[in-house]
Amino acid sequence: MKPDIEIARAAKLRPITDIACEIGLPESSVVMYGRNKAKVDHRILKNTAAENKNGKLIMVTAMTPTPAGEGKTTTSVGLADALNRIGCKTILTLREPSLGPVFGVKGGAAGGGYAQVVPMEDINLHFTGDIHAVGAANNLLAAMTDNHIYHGNEPKIDPERVTWRRCLDMNDRQLRNINDGLGGKTGGVPRPDGFDITAASEVMAVLCLASDLNDLKKRLGRMVVGYTYDNEPVTAAQLGAAGALTALLKEAFDPNLAQTLEGNPAFIHGGPFANIAHGCNSIIATKLAAKFADYVVTEAGFGADLGAEKFIDIKCRKSGLYPSAAVVVATVRALKYHGKSDAGSTEISSLTELTSGLENLRRHIENLRDVFNLPVVTAVNVFPSDTPEEHGIIADFCAGLGVPCALSEVFEKGSAGGEKLALLVRDAAKNVPKPVMAYADDLGLKEKIDTVCQRIYKADSVRYSETATEKLGKFEQSGYGTLPVCIAKTQYSFSDDASISGAPAGFTIGIRDVRLAAGAGFIIAVAGKIMTMPGLPKKPAAEEIDIDEDGVISGLF
Repeated sequence: MKPDIEIARAAKLRPITDIACEIGLPESSVVMYGRNKAKVDHRILKNTAAENKNGKLIMVTAMTPTPAGEGKTTTSVGLADALNRIGCKTILTLREPSLGPVFGVKGGAAGGGYAQVVPMEDINLHFTGDIHAVGAANNLLAAMTDNHIYHGNEPKIDPERVTWRRCLDMNDRQLRNINDGLGGKTGGVPRPDGFDITAASEVMAVLCLASDLNDLKKRLGRMVVGYTYDNEPVTAAQLGAAGALTALLKEAFDPNLAQTLEGNPAFIHGGPFANIAHGCNSIIATKLAAKFADYVVTEAGFGADLGAEKFIDIKCRKSGLYPSAAVVVATVRALKYHGKSDAGSTEISSLTELTSGLENLRRHIENLRDVFNLPVVTAVNVFPSDTPEEHGIIADFCAGLGVPCALSEVFEKGSAGGEKLALLVRDAAKNVPKPVMAYADDLGLKEKIDTVCQRIYKADSVRYSETATEKLGKFEQSGYGTLPVCIAKTQYSFSDDASISGAPAGFTIGIRDVRLAAGAGFIIAVAGKIMTMPGLPKKPAAEEIDIDEDGVISGLF
């Protein structure tokens, strides 16, 4: 089979104006970015003609992944195409890829095979510049904070208590912790600092959770940059930064319209990671899709313990949206990986391991069904190395749970390989379930963290560092106790230890730090060794990417 980039390059793309017209977007709301991509004015949501429509939301999540990923985006793209194929007017909504993973280990995030969003090269690289705008806004606020300290402005920020970090859309471990302001008297005030990847910036979360430009500006203004010598929080609004930050994000706030290989519409907007942020595309893009389609296929990042939990407890809580059904992507490869008896072994070929690994899938299914009250469909993303016997074992397991299961062959066959999945999803989504969250707003912050760790991850207990305990108490005293929590932890395990696979029990989650995201409206709890600035692997994907004298890119996947 051809590489993804060759398949994408060979596709005959439809004019993006035709895509916009077909879904009912007025020409005045579409701003072209070349022939094949466009921005859509978010204010179209206020159009009274579209007020009463509210398409069914289909959330695609996954079992706990292997480092290579299990094809969740590919399945999402293929499912959207397949729903359109069976006559269901469907719009796909995805996050924008970060350059970090593109040049790191996973490669791009535009799907794969014959289930891709295009133009693939644009989407995986700079697209419409949204992520760069987020980085610019983040770093403008960092510069204004340090400038405030340098000039001794009121309120007096303690240089040792600045919490706002700089960001970069690249995996660069060298910048995790730095000292800056070292240029002498005119070089600023020396202090410890560091960089996060742009996907982890609170600005990214704010962009994805805001409802309009006014809400965006208010949220940006509420972001806390540090504390005074008297332990009082200092916000972006106090520095006079909210207006400038919003101006930088004005165009980035409008959702991006692209298409699948089969010419179906896709809104691709926002890019927070689910392991270190809330992991969902923007509320504005999801709501926009729901106004112009009967079904909206959207993706929740990584495994359901991270992406789906945050999708519901953060995005749904703040937006009023709720899925009509959830799709859990599983692979034979991941099931065998999670069924290994030896965590260090790379041999994952036996049916015994496959059967044992089904416990990981069970936990995700039961969380979605029993905790969040969602109808669940299992999608087995098919690989060439799979066997019919392996697929039969998975189907029998799901049948025993009362969960519909279908093979997803969209990578190789496009929408034709996802018809059965689409039919099952359509049937599962007939009724909108009553929204259920994992915890109530009025629980204390520790109780909320404990609930997610024990109810979703199935930890026995939660251990807090002294720093985390002290900061949680101060957050509650400052009026932030009603906020939801966003747990940053490894995506490779239900626990906070990436080496513990399967469906572990009897473990403790360690919360080493907590951070306030007042603008986004949640508390970040940092578990285990998770980093908000990833590093590159020994052999990064960037080493295989090249371009010829005609501008043709190779090695991008």
